[in-house]
Amino acid sequence: MTTTQAPPPPAELRAPGVELWDAIVADFELGPAEAAQLEEACRTRDRIRDLDAAVAKDGIMIPSSQGMRLHPAVAEARAHRLAMARILATLGVPGLDEDAPAARPVRGVYAGRGRR
Repeated sequence: MTTTQAPPPPAELRAPGVELWDAIVADFELGPAEAAQLEEACRTRDRIRDLDAAVAKDGIMIPSSQGMRLHPAVAEARAHRLAMARILATLGVPGLDEDAPAARPVRGVYAGRGRR
């Protein structure tokens, strides 16, 4: 019986990306295309850490010429989180839906439309 050793993380990844890489490759055997997707998810994880650090440093609201406004890194971090979740979903990583809120049933005028 042969066991394959998990590939090392790409050198340019930082701690958050390496942590994600190690967690995934410990449980999954990845082909080249999947490894490329995982690498992108890990880079995205590193960018999320940078964006979160900017918000932590500057605050969630920042001054602008028109008064206080939401820090642009908040929206960027949200977009990066969605992108990372989509990449991981394409890899079939289990456990992503555990943190998702339960879907609410359709109400009102549209409630009966899906049952025909």
